[in-house]
Amino acid sequence: MSQRITPKLSVVVPVFNERATIQEILQRIQAVDLEKEILVVDDGSADGSREFLAGLAAHAASNSAAMALPESQGQLRVDNIRVFFQDRNQGKGAALRRGFQEARGEIVIVQDADLEYDPQDYFGLIDPIERGLADVVYGSRFLGGPHRVLFFWHAVGNGLLTTLSNMLTNLNLTDVWTCYKAFKREVLQSICLRENRFGFEPEVTAQIAKSTCRIYEVPISYRGRTYAEGKKITWKDGFRGIWCTLRYNLFA
Repeated sequence: MSQRITPKLSVVVPVFNERATIQEILQRIQAVDLEKEILVVDDGSADGSREFLAGLAAHAASNSAAMALPESQGQLRVDNIRVFFQDRNQGKGAALRRGFQEARGEIVIVQDADLEYDPQDYFGLIDPIERGLADVVYGSRFLGGPHRVLFFWHAVGNGLLTTLSNMLTNLNLTDVWTCYKAFKREVLQSICLRENRFGFEPEVTAQIAKSTCRIYEVPISYRGRTYAEGKKITWKDGFRGIWCTLRYNLFA
């Protein structure tokens, strides 16, 4: 598949200690039949992710088409992957800002480096934008897509944070804290983001609500993981989420 100078998609993948899943998620992204570039931002990983990504970057710099993988897992294309390294761990929001700055695609999608979200949902995410109906699309885990059954109190907390956000933005979103968000690139270029961690979610929602952007939601699938499997968000991020929701809607 040839790459245009301006690809259809820029997929931004923030990475922090995801060596167990980074290879597979990149393979899954590559398997999506859409013209794209993949921007991987390592946020100071210390579990081998950084070394793996350094290998990808080296292959890309040598103009290799693919990187051989161990354990008879075939090859991973590198010709449409760009890797960036943060000098220290700063948080998901900081990694996303770096990726957004480097993005060249018409549409920018956020993709976590774990396996909770399925890249095959990209087609549904970009459809309202391609049809000229939306400037921003949120993928909602609560609109009917298949999902793994996990934490009750996480769902309650998500609902409360989303409700608080909706009260202040006057939007009727069902899932503010979803990873899957798709933006026209010019939308991201028009807003100033500051949050370094998971506060990115309410911050970007508040920024978009204050603009004239047309926002859609579409159902997505979701396979949540447990803390034993590497989940990172905690109750502390919930309290930070409340503060960020208030701050960026009322004081920014």
